[in-house]
Amino acid sequence: MTGNLTGASALPTRRNFIGAGLWAGLAGGAAEIVWIAIYRQLEGAGSLDVARGITETVFPGLAAASYSVALGLAIHMVLAVALGVAAAWFVARAFPRLAGSWAEFALIVGILAVVWCTNFFVVLPVINPAFVTIVPYGASLTSKLLFGVCAALVFRRAARG
Repeated sequence: MTGNLTGASALPTRRNFIGAGLWAGLAGGAAEIVWIAIYRQLEGAGSLDVARGITETVFPGLAAASYSVALGLAIHMVLAVALGVAAAWFVARAFPRLAGSWAEFALIVGILAVVWCTNFFVVLPVINPAFVTIVPYGASLTSKLLFGVCAALVFRRAARG
């Protein structure tokens, strides 16, 4: 079915949204890693404690392990891909006519802002309160918004073929 404002298919196939979601998650997750690394470097701190914090949040007993940074990065990327696929699925199912539009772009960035709020004000204070203090709220929100921009760009490109 066509006829939306972009001329893109209004009902993406399962393969399309999964593929776009995978790429969106990889791009968004990588953007977050780069942003946090740059931010922490400019702050005069290292970014390894963020990766260790991710490991500590998911596997509390492994934070001191020699592989905790690599594990934290792997966990981050797995969650990023899952988030990318979930966002792609949600938007494809709930708002199929927005595919490739600027409204979809804004929606994706908004969804990631909601994810950040949920993580930093509901989930993390309960399961690992120390994690929310590693990076200031503004920097971590910027990180998640960058994820949203990257994901939205991937979805926009996917909708245009």
